[in-house]
Amino acid sequence: MAAMEDLLLQFTNTETLLGTFVILVILYLILSSFGPRTKEPPGPRPLPLLGNLLQLDPKTPYRTLYELSKKHGPVFTVHFGIKKAVVMAGYKTIKQALVNHDTFADKETLPIIRDLKLTHGIIFANGDTWKEMRHFALTNLKNFGVGKRANEEKIIEESQCLINVFKAKEGKAFDTTEPVSYAISNIICSFVYGNRFEYDDKEFRSMVDRAGENTQLIGSPSVQLYNNFPSLFSWFGARKQLINNAFANRKQMTELTKGLQETLNPHMCRGFVDSFLARKMQLEASGSKNSHYHEDNLQATVVNLFTAGTDTTSSTLRYGLLLMARYPEVQDQVQGEMSRVVGNRQVRVEDRKNLPYTDAVIHEIQRMICTVPILTRSASRDVTFQGYFIKKGTPVVVLLSSALQDEDEWEKTYTFNPGHFLDEEGKFRKRDAFLPFSAGSRACIGESLARMELFLFFTSLLQHFRFTPPPGVTEDELDLTPTMGLALAPSPHELCAISRV
Repeated sequence: MAAMEDLLLQFTNTETLLGTFVILVILYLILSSFGPRTKEPPGPRPLPLLGNLLQLDPKTPYRTLYELSKKHGPVFTVHFGIKKAVVMAGYKTIKQALVNHDTFADKETLPIIRDLKLTHGIIFANGDTWKEMRHFALTNLKNFGVGKRANEEKIIEESQCLINVFKAKEGKAFDTTEPVSYAISNIICSFVYGNRFEYDDKEFRSMVDRAGENTQLIGSPSVQLYNNFPSLFSWFGARKQLINNAFANRKQMTELTKGLQETLNPHMCRGFVDSFLARKMQLEASGSKNSHYHEDNLQATVVNLFTAGTDTTSSTLRYGLLLMARYPEVQDQVQGEMSRVVGNRQVRVEDRKNLPYTDAVIHEIQRMICTVPILTRSASRDVTFQGYFIKKGTPVVVLLSSALQDEDEWEKTYTFNPGHFLDEEGKFRKRDAFLPFSAGSRACIGESLARMELFLFFTSLLQHFRFTPPPGVTEDELDLTPTMGLALAPSPHELCAISRV
């Protein structure tokens, strides 16, 4: 009898345990359905050590990543060697990530950025340093007239200098890289240092040339390989050249800053450097412990402004001239519109509203090229984004070029078509997916300056010249393939600037 009771008790206990287990499982499933999902973004299967590197075209990785997004979705995982990153593609996803989320505002600190001592300043900094320097730079851009009539006059004067250089070529084929870069750089130099430089100034030329070379080197396959395997590939020549160029430019910038400091009048600042030094003096005099106004932040911010203010705008303008030579019928329409509306007088910013086709062409140049196709970010905290869990610190690749070439947003994605920005009546129309300057808290601080520069330089040059391929080269033979760098640039080429005046 006792044995029977023991058996019955054991059966009852087992049944109770099983029932309890089933209830717990059901409760877990119910609760987890209401809790955060921890599913990570899908992606192509990686190889050991190499990850997905062999699947990426080193010359145009942004195009490969966009193709992968069509298979794996707008949010997917990719492995750059042993480093796992999340890629975001397509206009809607990018807008959600950059505008509606503050989680992806931090920049990923790459090994080469640490080597170059660029963790201060604006572009690669994070936290309070980034916020303070960005705010200070924006304030000074406004104070020094960026977007206003005074700045317009500077750009017009510089465009005349560039026109004179083009005229001196007498219609013969030449490489536009140097003169365009020097002209655009002079605009940012007038803001940073308070003065421009002559195009034959050796120090100025070397500074601009080194900065341009570094923009290409920092995005080169060998430097990207170093970023993924820093302990293995620090000996690469491209990395060494990048560092040598950077610190040679730092030395020149230090000399320029020293000269400005010796003649500084805190009540009459000539440019950004003066304003920074005056702010530093003010804080020191008041006994403030504000730690942001120091030499490293000054140098890094000047490097950021000088490089960003030169390379992307000069590359876009050069691409614009190349596209005019490639599509002469578009060039004809731009010049015809300007002749009807402006005539022979100098084009002004206020003319933009009466030049819808010309404005559409400039926007289409930016859309087609997208000089900064990739933005590197980092998740500042654990987040669930579009149903996928992204862990704090995960590198995030924002594929900006995919917004400008999103097949759901643009009628003729891979065709140079100014009609993207014109309505049925031929009036200019804005497009939400047009994001060449990024969006959100990290959007380009020099957008208004760049827009003014592109419009005034482009129209001034087309008023005076017709751009054609070199003798013996047809329009179809002009190479539009970009050179990969931190910013895209046209492949080496020559054009003829035939005078129209």
